[in-house]
Amino acid sequence: MINKSVLILAGLASGPVLGGVISGFDRILTARFQSRIGPPLLQPFYDVIKLLGKEKVVVNVWQAFCVNAYLTAASIATALFFLRSDLLLILFIQAVGAVFLVVGAFSSTSPYSQAGAHRELLQMLCYEPLLILISVGIYFQTGSFKIESVDAMNQPLLLKLPFLFVVLSFVLTIKLRKSPFDLSTSHHAHQELVKGLLTDYSGPLLALTEIAHWYETVLLLGFCSLFWTTNPIGALLLVGITYLGEIWIDNVSARMNWRWMLGYGWGMGMALSLVNLVWLYAR
Repeated sequence: MINKSVLILAGLASGPVLGGVISGFDRILTARFQSRIGPPLLQPFYDVIKLLGKEKVVVNVWQAFCVNAYLTAASIATALFFLRSDLLLILFIQAVGAVFLVVGAFSSTSPYSQAGAHRELLQMLCYEPLLILISVGIYFQTGSFKIESVDAMNQPLLLKLPFLFVVLSFVLTIKLRKSPFDLSTSHHAHQELVKGLLTDYSGPLLALTEIAHWYETVLLLGFCSLFWTTNPIGALLLVGITYLGEIWIDNVSARMNWRWMLGYGWGMGMALSLVNLVWLYAR
């Protein structure tokens, strides 16, 4: 029980800390790509602290409830990941949190929030089936949905599930809100003046959505690390290279429409997933 409590606390504490540092590094590297100096590494923390100190203004009570539900789901999913729990349970909880964020945007009458909410639903429609297929591939290889079974492997999952790792990179691009799939909202000012489904969030509520996104970032990169659990250094290198690749794609790609996203995500993503699954089944 003591070990589990420590893991839960580690998961809850690492989300805001690691997520904020990763966000700061993202901003700096993005600025370098655009020939700018960029903000300091801790700028995301300064922004969140400033938002928390502003007056709390909400469109309706339901919107505030949805933001807190989104943050709660993201933090619980991250804590369960640190507990090495069931992958399907973790994915279900993070999906519930994402749904609450969409419902909060739908509760507003703003056309920008409504459009952003519809786009977010399309993004979920694209990446959620891919996450399930990745989990099924892990089950085929390990015989369990438990993360502990991945940790017990003698060789990296990447060697057995290379195509599924490519599919995971599609999901990362969508969930991290990177171009060309940042349809519903973007974390960079060069994309749009109106912030999609987060348009009507301000002050402390906007800060909570940012903290929840940090949790999701840590969770997704942790998911990525499962493909190389045999060596901590190898896992860190894999996660680092993958995230650098996502930042590079974000800065060299233009935003595409939702039809292109679904066609590319479902067409390429599901095709690669099925090829990898058939390969595992035929072995």
